[in-house]
Amino acid sequence: MRIGMMGDVMLGRLVNQRLRRVEPAYVWGDLLPILAQADVRFANLECVMADGGSPWPGKVFHFRSDSKNVACLEAAGITVVSLANNHTLDYGFDAFREMLPLLDAHGIRRAGAGLDAAEAQRPATVTAGGTTLGVLAFTDNEPGWAAGAVTPGIFHAPTDLADPRTRALVEGVQRVRGEVGFLVLSAHWGPNWGTAVPPDHAALAHALVDAGADAVFGHSAHIFRGVEVYRGKPVVYSAGDFVDDYAVDDIERNDQSFLFLLEVDDGAPTWLRLFPTVIADLQVRRAGAEAQWIARRMQRRSAQLGTEARWLDAERCLEIRFADG
Repeated sequence: MRIGMMGDVMLGRLVNQRLRRVEPAYVWGDLLPILAQADVRFANLECVMADGGSPWPGKVFHFRSDSKNVACLEAAGITVVSLANNHTLDYGFDAFREMLPLLDAHGIRRAGAGLDAAEAQRPATVTAGGTTLGVLAFTDNEPGWAAGAVTPGIFHAPTDLADPRTRALVEGVQRVRGEVGFLVLSAHWGPNWGTAVPPDHAALAHALVDAGADAVFGHSAHIFRGVEVYRGKPVVYSAGDFVDDYAVDDIERNDQSFLFLLEVDDGAPTWLRLFPTVIADLQVRRAGAEAQWIARRMQRRSAQLGTEARWLDAERCLEIRFADG
């Protein structure tokens, strides 16, 4: 089984305006052939997908994409999305309730938010190549949006292992692990900037792997952070921005990221390939001349975490091999 993973996909604002004039596949640039290599494709959907609703009071940024843009997700063959982030409720509960059946009707599994806490904390599952993949998603953003026993919202948990909500998250991983063949933990966490891995993220990632997660895939920061291999499992601390309309910081380079392609064999990761990407003209594209420069930055950041990543010239990507790979 091959799992394609993307960081934050924001289809609102200027991207949404562009999508009123172009084909749904436009936002994926020239990435579709690589996405087609995956059996399952996962993204953090960093906007609400709906036509109704009103902006959440007091919030500075509101991201909403027209409901017709579910066709964008279909064009890329997106299988699973995380809704555990700080923009899912940008247009209130009405837009949120509009989005859930829209995704369901188009066969796109969702994790990390729901009409109550039980649904928000339920894993999304999909079977491919004889293996059932489970995706659990949580965020430490927007604690006021946490789903309740009978109220809609997100799966919220802090990154503090001493917090009872976080302990419940770890215990949930232990329960879910026995129900699936491979478990990905999607974490929308931490500050927007800075390449260093926050110590609480590392501690929580290790605890999640110890509890049974087979991969931890982090996002929320606008830039990518290093990849760690912990107990033979990949921990992507931040995947960075994948598609959006954000202004670019010339130093942090939030327009640069990767498409992560993970090979799983018999329930164990074999290799992880990282294809350098750039955001330009409101779409994601494979990096050209700057690809190896982007890759070297990731190599340095991963080396600080004890991980070796080698450049594959033919595929124009980085590769991380696991113990049994």
